[in-house]
Amino acid sequence: MSTEIKTLKPQAVWEYFYDLTQIPRPTGQMDEVTKYVFDFGKRLGLETEQDEVGNIIIRKPATPGYEHPKIVILQSHLDMVCQKNAGKDHDFTNDPIEAYIDGEWVKARGTTLGADNGIGLASALAILADPMIEHGPIEALFTIDEEVGMDGAKGLKPGFLNGDILLNVDSEDEGEVFVGCAGGMGFNVTLDFNKEELVWDGGLGLKISLTGLKGGHSGGEIHLGLANANKLLLRFLKGAVVLFRVRLTWLQGGSLRNAIPREAFGVIALQDEEVDAIWDLVFNYQDLLREELTAVEENFQLEVRSVGKPPTLIPEEIQDCLLNAVQACVNGVHSMSEDVAGAVESSSNLGLITAKQGLFYVQILVRSSSESQKIWIASGIESVFELAGAKMEFEASYPGWQPNVESPILKLLRESYEEFYGQKPAVKVIHAGLECGIIQGLYPDMDMISIGPTLRSPHSPDERIHIETVQATWDLLVKLLKRV
Repeated sequence: MSTEIKTLKPQAVWEYFYDLTQIPRPTGQMDEVTKYVFDFGKRLGLETEQDEVGNIIIRKPATPGYEHPKIVILQSHLDMVCQKNAGKDHDFTNDPIEAYIDGEWVKARGTTLGADNGIGLASALAILADPMIEHGPIEALFTIDEEVGMDGAKGLKPGFLNGDILLNVDSEDEGEVFVGCAGGMGFNVTLDFNKEELVWDGGLGLKISLTGLKGGHSGGEIHLGLANANKLLLRFLKGAVVLFRVRLTWLQGGSLRNAIPREAFGVIALQDEEVDAIWDLVFNYQDLLREELTAVEENFQLEVRSVGKPPTLIPEEIQDCLLNAVQACVNGVHSMSEDVAGAVESSSNLGLITAKQGLFYVQILVRSSSESQKIWIASGIESVFELAGAKMEFEASYPGWQPNVESPILKLLRESYEEFYGQKPAVKVIHAGLECGIIQGLYPDMDMISIGPTLRSPHSPDERIHIETVQATWDLLVKLLKRV
């Protein structure tokens, strides 16, 4: 039961996190969670405001003896990525998350957990509510709709924040402090078509299902080489088209541009005499993938079942164009940073693809710490789909966060961490997008860093948070607030 997580330490953090698991908060559905946070601030008697786009700020005065002029902003976002396993009956717009303890981790049953960024949000609420924590003046900023377009951060206005120091609590590795992040650009690909009637005598339809891939965060885990279900399924389908002239009737793969797709499905039509050959192709492709993916994807499944003869087909010219375009579309890591060892500089993720009801539709996210590289990669992908006759719409572009290794708050955190744990934290730049870059553009003199407990596989149903690191991050956060 989800309530068992309320017994974990620090108890206040986990109690507030439990509350958040009971509130549906997919991106774009913020009313219930913003009301929860707004009412929370009002109940505490703290100054609480909501701006015109929906962001909330709660201001807590300094405890006696700490009335210095430096204001610390605790920043987190309110929404969560909604992913579930095939066959899991869950409605993210209404149903609570079923969180549970599994050894050293907290997980969710068949869905994303929402620890990204619910655990940072819960930590900020716990600090606001605790009268015993010693700190200077605090502003807790809770932004809306971060996961798709960072709309909350983009909607901030000058003067809404008064703080000098920003502690973003949205990173995912305890023992590491982040001082920069990549920028990103999302875009949509569309191609309209008129379906053809299937006029064959005989024939049948087969549904091809590729499931069981790990998926994950298209920024924080893109370097792991995780398989992209969309790329793998269309690789198989193109081979089937070339060898046996099967016809494509329907496609659905992935769900979000910022999540590495775990599952993809397609329906094909074929003549009766080609059925045995298709089965042989499936078995051969399974063996090929097991050999290629053995180091990263051990649980994938490629399944085929009969679905009856489809009534319509995607026109052959459209089918061939989209198969070729997806095959040619670059995906994964493009370049590594020359300045930060081991850091990804640029990547792209072909996150969602559908072909049904007369529309071919794709969502892609390009990330880069170089603005010029970001635009160059996006232009290359645009060229591929334009050659296929598709239209492109760019959206959700956001800037990177430029590191400041001379940051005073970074120096203070490193000193505090070393004093607390006897070792230095790793200072890194993250390839995932953080709202710090947008906030930095609006408040260029603000000093900022990002910390957080250890999360694994965010943006997938394997999302989990390491229990012990929640306590460690909490202790560090409390110590840092006192020392500022």
